[in-house]
Amino acid sequence: MAYQGKKLINDPDEVVTEFIEGLVETYPGLQYLDGFPQIKVVLRADVSIDTYNKVAVISGGGSGHEPAQTGFVGEGMLTAAISGDVFTSPPATSILAAIRAVTGPKGCLLIVTNYTGDRLNFGLAAEQAKSEGYKVETVIVGDDCALPPPRGIAGRRGLAGTILVHKVAGAAAEAGLSLADVAAEAKHASEMVGTMGVALSVCTLPGQVTSDRLGPGLMELGLGIHGEPGAAVVDLQPVDIVVSHVLRQILSPETQYVPIRRGSRVVLMINGLGGTPMMELMIATRKAVPELQLEHGLAVERVYTGSFMTSLDMAGFSISIMRADEAILQRLDAPTKAPYWPVGVEGNRPPAKIPVPLPPSCSTRNDEILSQPHKLTEQGCILEAAIEAAAKEIINLKDQLNEWDSKVGDGDCGTTMYRGAVAVLEDVKKRYPMNDAAETVNEIGTSIRRVMGGTSGILYDIFCKAAYASLKRSSIITAKQWSDALEASIAAVSKYGGADAGYRTMLDALIPASAVLKERLDAGDDPLTAFHLSSEAALIGAESTKHMQAQAGRSTYVAVDLLALVPDPGAMAVTAWYKAAFLAVKSKLQPSES
Repeated sequence: MAYQGKKLINDPDEVVTEFIEGLVETYPGLQYLDGFPQIKVVLRADVSIDTYNKVAVISGGGSGHEPAQTGFVGEGMLTAAISGDVFTSPPATSILAAIRAVTGPKGCLLIVTNYTGDRLNFGLAAEQAKSEGYKVETVIVGDDCALPPPRGIAGRRGLAGTILVHKVAGAAAEAGLSLADVAAEAKHASEMVGTMGVALSVCTLPGQVTSDRLGPGLMELGLGIHGEPGAAVVDLQPVDIVVSHVLRQILSPETQYVPIRRGSRVVLMINGLGGTPMMELMIATRKAVPELQLEHGLAVERVYTGSFMTSLDMAGFSISIMRADEAILQRLDAPTKAPYWPVGVEGNRPPAKIPVPLPPSCSTRNDEILSQPHKLTEQGCILEAAIEAAAKEIINLKDQLNEWDSKVGDGDCGTTMYRGAVAVLEDVKKRYPMNDAAETVNEIGTSIRRVMGGTSGILYDIFCKAAYASLKRSSIITAKQWSDALEASIAAVSKYGGADAGYRTMLDALIPASAVLKERLDAGDDPLTAFHLSSEAALIGAESTKHMQAQAGRSTYVAVDLLALVPDPGAMAVTAWYKAAFLAVKSKLQPSES
């Protein structure tokens, strides 16, 4: 069913005028003609026909494609841009006003997207300007690769590849070339580029209803930029499949849209159509670049990802590929003050991936320890058994933790802890230098950080890092050192996490466990007894969270009566791995009692 589209506008008839007013307020290098709003022309504020001694580059078209074309006005790109009403060609009178405003003795180049209204209005303005004595050349850009040639007298539609032509022409003009040479470079660039678009939705014109042409689960291939139907409607596909299809269509040797062959150097533009998040555009880019390189044998010299020529709020994107020689690359890399050109994209492309740097001292020492054949000491065997037992207990408790968390949080505590436990089990034999307790605890934090997202992952890593800093101060690790390390870890988690006892978090198990462990060791109890009593204190602390009002984490959004039904999952997880570690240590030290 069609519906009225929601827009943050005032009067639908004034959207173009008010957009331009906001644009020139934002960018002081832009201004508009005094005939505004009837004549909607944006031009460079630094250009005066009395002193301007370079070719003026002018473009324009219907509005609704922002930032095209007004956002590309600036030194090194367009000299002026003319805006029509939404999806409507600007009238010849406005185009002629732009020509008169910026064209000096070297003349002007009109860059026109290939639509009938644009061709006619720009053509009429060009002829009138010539009759007034202006030097005018015109380049028509038709880069659409969705429809098989020929297209009768209409030809291929002008799409986002036009922006690349703007940049080439603007840089050539800024370099001081003659009108004939600027026009020749622009025409050459237009013949080197092909574009195809895909859409997940149609666009909503201001003040109008949204068409229901595209239902759920459907997408459109080969659309234009005015909401007109595409070449085909198909079932929604993963973006990798869509990108592959579009690239094959543009580069098809049968249709020969663009003269690009294996070994060619190319420029890639992924263009959002107005309603597509940057995340999705980047996902498309990440597929397109290696496919162009590996499947099509092309050298990708530049990549531009963003919204350059949109269709109001349409969800979708277009892909443009331009064959690029050194001259075109120099024009694309030339400086510009056009506000919406991605100035950070220039020069050679370094490798996309480099190795993650590791702390040299720790990584080197661990590599040396692990590369040398060695036998585990008694302490190393005990530590290994404790780590494995703790990880396995968390794995077994996954579903129970998720069940608790589904009632007081977002339901993924068990899954998150499970990922960490699995990583620890995988790394325990190959990464952990068991005879060095401090380094082993440090590596546990690294394993957890690698796979556990969210708050719990970083808190456990902080926990391990603080314990490592405490343990590494001692050459021999005793029960007292473990107690001090636990105390240091709790202090660090509390400091950076902001929680304390009574906040209904993992600390409500850790704090009583640490307090009892320290108290019993100071009283002279043997370590096993102290750890046993400590593990019981952890359980009591975790169970007590049922009666607490949450002051940290997602449980703060849950009603008190619901919290009373279950203990804090994070605290229960602590209780589980802490007790499992204790039992494993006890089994190693008192095997006959196990």
